[in-house]
Parts: sequence; C-alpha cells; structure tokens
Amino acid sequence: MGIAGNLTPQQRQSFDSQGFIVIESFASPEEIEAMRKRMDELLQDFDPTATASIFSTKNQLKLTNEYFYESAEKISFFFEEKAFDDDGNLKQSKELSINKVGHALHEIDPVFKEFSCSEKVSSLLFSLGYKRPVVIQSMYIFKQPGIGGEVTPHQDNSFLYTEPKTCTGLWLALEDATVVNGCLWAIPESQKNGLVRRFIRGEDGVYFDNPSPSYDQKDFVPIEVKAGSLVVIHGDLIHQSFENQSSNSRHAYSLHVVDTDGCKLAEDNWIRRKVKPEPLYAS
Repeated sequence: MGIAGNLTPQQRQSFDSQGFIVIESFASPEEIEAMRKRMDELLQDFDPTATASIFSTKNQLKLTNEYFYESAEKISFFFEEKAFDDDGNLKQSKELSINKVGHALHEIDPVFKEFSCSEKVSSLLFSLGYKRPVVIQSMYIFKQPGIGGEVTPHQDNSFLYTEPKTCTGLWLALEDATVVNGCLWAIPESQKNGLVRRFIRGEDGVYFDNPSPSYDQKDFVPIEVKAGSLVVIHGDLIHQSFENQSSNSRHAYSLHVVDTDGCKLAEDNWIRRKVKPEPLYAS
C-alpha cells in the first residue's frame, strides 16, 4: 500500500479526464465523529442574535456585508435563506437553520485543522502536482432537511482565482449524500471548456463579471457517496447541488486549495487575507 491519499495513475487519469474523482473511505469514522461533535459544540456557543447574515449563491450582491468579508479569517455562521419568517425570526432551532460555517475552520479550530493539514491531504495534493499548496478556505455545509438550499451551477475557479488557475475543491461527505438529500451533481469533462466567469469583489460589493450560461440538466450526473468519501473537484468543473428534499441533513466539510508556487491570488477575489496562509508543504 502507498501513502494514504496518494492517487494511483488510474485515479489521476480519471480526474484529468472527467474533472472529478471519488475516493471512498478517505476519512475514518473517528475523524467524521470528531468533526461533527466539534461542530455541535461550536453551534451551541453561537449566539444567532449577534448576526443574521444569510448566504446565497443566487443573490450575493444584496446580501454581502463586512461579516462575509471578515469570515475569510474567522469562524462565521451563515443562515439558510428560508430560516426566517416574515418578521425576521428563526422558524426553528439555530442548529437546523444554519447553511454553513466558514471560512477559516482549517486554521482556527484544532479538530478541523488536524484533518485539513493531515498527511493524506498533503499526499493527495502532491499527487495532483501541487508544489506549495495552501488551503484558502474551508466550509462546514449542513444542507438542512427541508430548507437546505440549492447551490446553482458554478466553477470553483470563479471564486478563488489564481494566475495561472490552480483551485481544487475537496468535498468530504460527513453523512451519506444522495439525490434526495442534495448530493453533488457535475457535468463530466466540463473542465475542458475553461472558466466561463469570475466572482469579483469591487468597490460596491461582489458580482459576477458575466451572466451564468444556461445548462442542460441532462448533462449533469449525480455523485452519490457514502460518509467518509472525498470528492476531488477540478476548479473549472461545472457542478451544483439541489435542495434537500428529505427529512435528513447532508453534512459535508469542504476545502479549497490553491498553489502559491509560481502562482498568485488575483487581487479582486472576494477573499482578501490580512495574513498569508501557511503552505501545507513546499516541494
């Protein structure tokens, strides 16, 4: 057996061809339990009256505020759009109202940092050709039962643009992900068509520089995975997820990685850090 996380030649070929691969049992049951337990603790300590920032990939322009920007180097909490009634009150408990927590879990929290900076994550990135990778953001995504919102078709390079492009998404299922509870869907080989638009931070907020193309839903394939599976996503791959129509949640932990060797983050990305992130390794 090779080092955990190392891709086989067949896996690398599949990734280069399809734009994504699934690595089953990437995280152990113990790691999954530790991250889920830690998130429960973070939620217990969170005061929802302190902020009501709502995250939406549909209409981020109107909802953007300093809380969103500052989350780049903090552990911040974002609600589902459907979490509030007309009077602005939560319809249900805060634990069932959160869309995601981000974007610096991998740096600040010891439990999430241990997984994010593990040897198997570094080995995987080395297999993908990264020279000096950094985790630029992390998210714990809840996909709440009934109200877990859709994530519209997008490419990760749109949000975390480097010159040249180097973003890869690592999406870890903390619960089984199915077509009913909102698993990922992707258009195989769509990364070969390049980046279609960017998400830019300007003086008046954030915006896309081009409208979203229309996609034929028949081109998407579901990526149903068991808890512990890791989906590795090319930065130009078109992918999405639908609303959670089940009575069960669909927790996931997501990392986005970029290279810093011969690459630089675009200055007009939404994420602007005051402190440079530490590389996982330098080869």
